[in-house]
Amino acid sequence: MAWNIGANDVANAMGTSVGSGALSLMQAVLIAAVLEFSGALLMGTHVTSTMQKGILVANVFDGKATLLFAGLLSSLAAAGTWLQVASYYGWPVSTTHCIVGSMVGFGLVYGGTGAVFWSSLARVTSSWVISPLMGAMVSFVVYKCIRRFVYSAPNPGQAAAAAAPIAVFVGVTGISFAAFPLSKQFPLAVLQALACGTAGAFIVYRIIQKQLGHLLVKSNSGEGEPKEEIIHTKNVGFLSDFAGPKGTQLQLVYGVFGYMQVLSACFMSFAHGGNDVSNAIGPLAAALSILQGGVSGAEIVIPNHILAWGGFGIVAGLTMWGYRVIATIGKKITELTPTRGFAAEFAAASVVLFASKLGLPISATHTLVGAVMGVGFARGLNSVRAETVREIVTSWAVTIPAGAIFAVIYTWILTKLFACIL
Repeated sequence: MAWNIGANDVANAMGTSVGSGALSLMQAVLIAAVLEFSGALLMGTHVTSTMQKGILVANVFDGKATLLFAGLLSSLAAAGTWLQVASYYGWPVSTTHCIVGSMVGFGLVYGGTGAVFWSSLARVTSSWVISPLMGAMVSFVVYKCIRRFVYSAPNPGQAAAAAAPIAVFVGVTGISFAAFPLSKQFPLAVLQALACGTAGAFIVYRIIQKQLGHLLVKSNSGEGEPKEEIIHTKNVGFLSDFAGPKGTQLQLVYGVFGYMQVLSACFMSFAHGGNDVSNAIGPLAAALSILQGGVSGAEIVIPNHILAWGGFGIVAGLTMWGYRVIATIGKKITELTPTRGFAAEFAAASVVLFASKLGLPISATHTLVGAVMGVGFARGLNSVRAETVREIVTSWAVTIPAGAIFAVIYTWILTKLFACIL
C-alpha cells in the first residue's frame, strides 16, 4: 500500500516542478525520497488516529477479532490493488479515498450499517468537494497576485526578487507554527515561528542574489529591453490580464519562481509524507492492536519502526513508478511555467497543511489537481484540457466502489484461509 502511495501520490509534490522544468525527474525523485520519509517519520502520528479509529465501529466486531483482523488487512490489500491500476494508467487518484472506501466496504458487508461511523464518513466525503474547490480558489488568487504585482511592475524581475523572500517568510512562519509548534506557550511559539520565517527569507534572498545577481544588474540597467514591450494590458474574462515581461526580465522572473517552486515542492512533499503515511499505517496499527489483545478504547501507540516502514514503502514506490502520474499532473492538465507551477503548488500545500492541522482527511491529490486547474482558469477557461480533467474525475468517482469491492473479495479469501489455518 505504501509503495503505491509513493507511486501515485509523489506527483502531488513534484508533478508541477517537473512539468514547468524547475526540476529534472531525477532531482525530483531524490528530493521527494528524503522529504517524504522524514515527513512520515516526524509528523505521521497526527492523522493516523482518524484513519484507524474514525471509520469502523470496533464494538460491532467484539468477539470477532479474526474477522476484523482479516478485514483490516484486506482493506490495505484492496486499496493497494486499485492504486496499482490507477498508477499504471497515470491517473492521480486519492489514496485517502481508496483506503476509506475499502474499510467502508468491509464494514458494510461484514458488520452491517451499524459498523460504519457515518458522521466521520460524511466528513471525509465532504472534503472531496472542498479539496479541489479550495485548491482552485487559492491558486487562482495567488496566480492573479503574481500577474498583478510582478508582471505589471515597471521592473518585473526586481519585483519577483523582492516578492520571493516575503512569500518564503509567510510560508515558513505558517508551517513552523502549524506543523511544529516548537513551544507549548503561545507567545514563544509565535516568536520561534517568526524566527524560522526570517531565517528562511534571508536564505532565499542570498540564493537569489548569488545565483541571479548578474541578471538583476542587467535588468536594472535595462539592456536590450525596449520599454514599451514590457506591459500590454488586454481584457480577459473578469480581471484584466497582463501580457507580461520579455527577454532578461522574463528569464529573471522564471529564475526566481523556479527556486520558489522547488521550495514549495519540498514543503508539499514533507506535508504529504506526514499526511498520507497514515493510509498505509492506520489499518496496520489497528490490526497490530488486535494481535496485542485490545480491540476498542485503548490508545494505540504507533511504534517508530512501523512509521519508518511506511516511509520506506513510499520512497520505493515513487522511485520506481512515480514518473507515470507526474506526467499527468505536470503536462496534461494545463501548460505550466515556473510562475504557474509555484502558484498551484503553494496553494495546494497551504490547504493540505491547514487541513491536516484541523484533522480533516483532505485529499492532497484533489487539492493539487484543483489548484492546477485554478491556475489554468486564471488564464482563461480554454487553457484547461477538458478530456484530461474528465478522465481524472471519473477515476476519482470509481475509486471508492473499486476499493470496497476488492476489500470484500479479499476478506472472503482471508477468512477462508484463516479458517483452514487456525
